[in-house]
Amino acid sequence: MTETLFLTSDDVSGLATPAEYVEAVREGYRQRGDGAPAEPRTKLLNRDPPGMFTTYAAVLPDTGAMGGYMYSAGFGATDAWFMTPLFDAESGEPLALLDGASMNPFKTGAAGGVAVDVLAREDASSVALIGSGAQARGQIRAIDAVRDLESVWVYSPTKESREQFAGEMDRHLDASVAAVASSAAAVEGADIVVTATTASEPVFDGDLLEPGTHVTAMGQYHPNKRELDTTTIERAKYVPDLRERATMDAGSFLAAVEEGVVDEDHIYAELGDVVAETVPGREDDEEITVFDSGGTGIETVAAAYMLYEKARDEGLGTAIDFSPASESLTGE
Repeated sequence: MTETLFLTSDDVSGLATPAEYVEAVREGYRQRGDGAPAEPRTKLLNRDPPGMFTTYAAVLPDTGAMGGYMYSAGFGATDAWFMTPLFDAESGEPLALLDGASMNPFKTGAAGGVAVDVLAREDASSVALIGSGAQARGQIRAIDAVRDLESVWVYSPTKESREQFAGEMDRHLDASVAAVASSAAAVEGADIVVTATTASEPVFDGDLLEPGTHVTAMGQYHPNKRELDTTTIERAKYVPDLRERATMDAGSFLAAVEEGVVDEDHIYAELGDVVAETVPGREDDEEITVFDSGGTGIETVAAAYMLYEKARDEGLGTAIDFSPASESLTGE
């Protein structure tokens, strides 16, 4: 038997700051750039009842942890459930099992924060945020941890939602946060543009992007999900979280390839390559850069291990027992 720590969503909620998530995830992507293994998501669809079961994984040798995400969405519960198993990367023993729901926006946001730090201009101070849900909240909190923000313009289709979100974030951030009536009004003049939606059609016109803008798109994890238009893809230095995912389920990139605007050579590098300084990130103040964030085990394992260590130090969680195969595979 080995003792494993079970952490509920309440155990890990508020356990780490956005800056701590960013630093943990930055180190995870640095390891990926140095060769740590990670795989894109595997998605299984069920027709009746309609639902989706998704997994992805990574090994972070320097962190000493490996694991990933398993989550279901839909089915009879018409909801989503997130589970994060975490293993010791040296012994292989299970370390922890986390309810991954409350960490989800922050670990995903942290990947966006890392991308902003290595791809956005150092003087970037204004953000256009398209979307007003939990993922948008995670993105803007992480960006605030890596840039000195002055203004944030928020757009989502529902007036009440964007105004409520802007009011909440205005209290959390030192920056001025305001809701605007269109995506164009948000994007024009912004140094950083973030799309945190479930859109199947582009949510802004790429011609509106000023030279030097950085874009993070995090809602493009299916060929039919497409937040960015072909103009944005064509104009940008394009950096996905995983190169393999870009040609598998990155909807906007796939659409641009299909329309003949770009080919696979347009993929500049993975985020990990930039973080590890294998290749340069932003090379001048006029470049437009795009980080395509579809979700990986890299940020999941990095964030989960950071939370596991903090929870263990604070005496949080419940110990559960796992049996090794040598004891339990008896054949009886």
